[in-house]
Amino acid sequence: MKKLFLTLLVFTLAVIVGLLAHQDPGYVLFGRGHTTLEMSLSLFVVAVLVSFTTLYLILRLMIRTWNMSDQFRHWRVQHLSHNAQSASNAGLIELAQGHWKQAEKKLLKGAAHSDVPLLNYLSAARAAQKLNAPERRDFYLAEAHKSTAGSEFAIQLTQAELQFAHHQREQALATLEQLRRKSPKHPHVLFLLSQLYRQLKSWGDLQELLPALRKQHVLNDEELVELEKAVQLELFSIAAKQNKPDALFAQWQRVPKILRYDIDVLCRYTRSLIRQKLFDDAESILKDAIKRQWHPTLVHLYGLAETSYPEKQLATAESWLKGHETNAPLLLTLGRICARQKLWGKARSFFETSLHSTPTVEAYEELASMLEKLEEPDMAAAYFREGLKQAVKEQRQTELVS
Repeated sequence: MKKLFLTLLVFTLAVIVGLLAHQDPGYVLFGRGHTTLEMSLSLFVVAVLVSFTTLYLILRLMIRTWNMSDQFRHWRVQHLSHNAQSASNAGLIELAQGHWKQAEKKLLKGAAHSDVPLLNYLSAARAAQKLNAPERRDFYLAEAHKSTAGSEFAIQLTQAELQFAHHQREQALATLEQLRRKSPKHPHVLFLLSQLYRQLKSWGDLQELLPALRKQHVLNDEELVELEKAVQLELFSIAAKQNKPDALFAQWQRVPKILRYDIDVLCRYTRSLIRQKLFDDAESILKDAIKRQWHPTLVHLYGLAETSYPEKQLATAESWLKGHETNAPLLLTLGRICARQKLWGKARSFFETSLHSTPTVEAYEELASMLEKLEEPDMAAAYFREGLKQAVKEQRQTELVS
């Protein structure tokens, strides 16, 4: 629209000038010494315009020629940038499709003239990782560091991920610990550390990491509880192997409240106490736990705690009979407590009732052992045989399930 307006304006002015020149052409006189030059005004105007236009075109041509090298350089940069962008996009597509070799080649082709070479080198490092080429991977990470200032943290985080995936656990640990010193609250660093500690079975370090995982919401509540539980179970196993009561007690104090009544944690702790003959401590914890939640494994363990106050323990266990008259684990526990007090009649009755309810190898063994003490070898042998049959039966069932 603007060009059309200018064209009309030029034509209009030309018509006006033409009309004026036709009415009165006028003249222009140039003189120097005895020489004069005369021409019409219209011709003079045309000559001036032609001269100005010619001069303008000559100057413009000179300027364009002068700037041609810069323009060519600019065009070349744009061309290379366009090619680099195309190669980078193609490389990322190949990477997403799992074509690691093609991806690495195209990403490197586009890296030199890419607007974001960091992305090219990091992606090429991932492709090299998939090709099981850790040397090339590390080289690309080094190139990424050179290509972009201020990218050290992102590069190291990528390096840690790749080292972790390549099972270079010691290198990954060193990288992640360095990253954590730089950014103690970084969620992904904390997550990778938790996974690495678990693979390394570094349960103490993982226990110290748990508060940070919780505070930064790295895991959801269910995942966090599961991880805490796994840590506590492993640490109880380690403490139990030390055969030092103080180690067990200290570990129990570190158990969070949410896990204090978890069945697996309770069983692991009280079983360790029983193995170290800390029967009174085990009985106290089991009694409190059973009052809160009835569980057959807890009841079973209660019978293994040979406390220094068996009468009181028996009274406690008998109080649980109401509503659990045919519960095999409870009857076995009562039989064991009675046998330790040499209440043979009651013990035999509880063992036999337990076997009638649910035959178990332990009940057969306990009853047979007691009958041996009572000098009833034939009956003892019969129950030992039944226990052996039960063990074979349970083994077969286990094999079928597995």
